[in-house]
Amino acid sequence: MIHGMVARLLAVLALIACYAPPSPSSTEPKRKPAQVIAPSGASWLERDSREQQERPEIVINAMKLRNGDVVADVGAGTGFYSRRLARAVAPDGVVYANDIQPELLDVLKEKAAAEKVTNIIPILGEESDPKLPEGKLDWILLVDVYHELQKPEPMLAAFRKALKPTGRVALVEYRETTTHISPAHRMTQEQVLREWVPAGFRLVEVIESMPMQRLYIFDVAEQIAAPRR
Repeated sequence: MIHGMVARLLAVLALIACYAPPSPSSTEPKRKPAQVIAPSGASWLERDSREQQERPEIVINAMKLRNGDVVADVGAGTGFYSRRLARAVAPDGVVYANDIQPELLDVLKEKAAAEKVTNIIPILGEESDPKLPEGKLDWILLVDVYHELQKPEPMLAAFRKALKPTGRVALVEYRETTTHISPAHRMTQEQVLREWVPAGFRLVEVIESMPMQRLYIFDVAEQIAAPRR
């Protein structure tokens, strides 16, 4: 029995170690934000191969969305994910589609109208303020955008304010091993935790089943999120 208890304790400690925040290194240079995608990149965001390359259903399923949920798609671009989120939370849920480029939000509106998706609210944000409603969000989704945030610290603080007490974040970033993507647009797990944990977020889960990306699920560290029923 004692051996069994010791084995279980070691397993728990190993799990905690996997999710522990990395120790800051004085020799490691601070990560520089990548260049923000230009409006001319709209075709890349809506490319025919994106569904197969990213398998967005993995993200949607991991979020366990339901009718009535309130979600923010930060860095929504043309709304590739916003439209999928909107269908998942319909008919009573809402998706706040945030971006700092009005040209991309215009494309988002056109595509949502063409697909008769009516529960998306476009929001023109700023580099340091996503302009999200405070305390109303069940989920915040960021897909391949966090590494482009030019002022990540105030944005992380704003995300915390926007979440409900039980709210969560789904963060998608290209793995460091995805060689055909520029290094500036990839993030290691250590880089992610180095920035998100000190900002008051707690890593809940890491999902590795996406073809090229890694999906992180966070909640707010000060409270134990109630289970979603």
